[in-house]
Amino acid sequence: MRSVRLWNSLGNQLEEFKPIVAGKVSIYVCGPTVYSSPHIGNFRPVIVFDVLRRLFIALGYEVTFVSNYTDVDDKIIARAKELKISEKELTESVIREFSSLVDAVGSLQPDVKPRPTVYMPQMIRYIDDLIAKGAAYAVDGEVYFRISSIAGYGELSGNTPEQLLSGARIEVNSKKESPIDFALWKKTNDGIRWAAPWSEGRPGWHTECCVMINSIFREQGGLIDIHGGGFDLKFPHHENEMAQAKAHNGNKLAHYWLHNGFINTNNEKMSKSLGNVLLAKDAVADYGGLAFRLMVLNAHYRAPVSFSEETIKEAQTNLAKLQAIYRQLAVQLQIHGVDVASLKGEGEDGFLDAVSDDLNTPNALSVLYEEVKSANQLLRGAQLDLKAIGLSFARLRDYFFVLGLGLQYPNLAKEDVELYSAYVGYKKAKDFQKSDELRGCLIEKGIL
Repeated sequence: MRSVRLWNSLGNQLEEFKPIVAGKVSIYVCGPTVYSSPHIGNFRPVIVFDVLRRLFIALGYEVTFVSNYTDVDDKIIARAKELKISEKELTESVIREFSSLVDAVGSLQPDVKPRPTVYMPQMIRYIDDLIAKGAAYAVDGEVYFRISSIAGYGELSGNTPEQLLSGARIEVNSKKESPIDFALWKKTNDGIRWAAPWSEGRPGWHTECCVMINSIFREQGGLIDIHGGGFDLKFPHHENEMAQAKAHNGNKLAHYWLHNGFINTNNEKMSKSLGNVLLAKDAVADYGGLAFRLMVLNAHYRAPVSFSEETIKEAQTNLAKLQAIYRQLAVQLQIHGVDVASLKGEGEDGFLDAVSDDLNTPNALSVLYEEVKSANQLLRGAQLDLKAIGLSFARLRDYFFVLGLGLQYPNLAKEDVELYSAYVGYKKAKDFQKSDELRGCLIEKGIL
């Protein structure tokens, strides 16, 4: 198979991808905490890791893609109280909205969409195992992870125990053995909670993902190929996930850790205090989900993306050009009796080379736009080269799949071909009244 290189945050270097199981790829991407309507930043990992998944599919791998919904959290409890609804009503509503937006931005739905509330027995057993191994301890109904019990804490983020301890504030009456130990189980009387050997309560956030990975990929010993998420999750979330996997399974949870950059608005970091947080549903409604996706793909996934009127309008314009050329190629081929569904792309490897090189989507888009130029020249030729046009169409279709640009082309019926031929005939004869009439029909059918 084609070589794929990825920037592994564990070691901070480019590495050639080698799967745990030949021909298969396991990916887990941290999903949203579902307490409010998601903002555009929530959808960068949705788009970035969807392209990674599509790349592996295009290369012939069998991919298992998992992304969770965090439906247990203090923010959920607080928001549900504020709205005077149950926590389940709130989380179900936000999950429905998020799922519909995943479709809107052109991403495939995850193969598995786990929720912590469903995996609570496994989480309690996992924490109990950590206590038995001496990696965790219970104090007054709460459970903490003992960072000193493992070697190499901080190797993902660079935040070593020594550095953390030197900057730690002394906590008054802390139940922790060390100020840098973190919670695995929280005792509470507030909101949703479960009975456990230590108290009624709920798990810590860092425990939820590693337990769900351990449960879903138990045949692989709780070890996956790729763990993804935003840069902000590298520490403490991913570092603490890895720490628990080291103690519980003797592995680092994933071989490759990938982190995407943020989306800024007008080159400023999004924050509630600045009042520049843009909701994903508004961006999709105002500009279109695929235009938003194309804007995100214009930047390398590890670099920041700036959302502005200029960048999203440029993406809309480019998307319209891609749609137009794709439609024209499909129409010309079908008019000349070519079965477009059976066409296969050949010969152009520059696109896959770019995407396989640490998801370099800006370079991949450059290859795509060059193909569009070539396609335009083919369509303007004195004589149509149907073989070349067919190859160009097939390449664009394959590029669109990997990038998740779900552009459509019209499937022409016999009467559509006859209508188009009549339109061209009237146009050549300069009978503009009749050609305009037919043009309106063709536009209505989505052919022009």
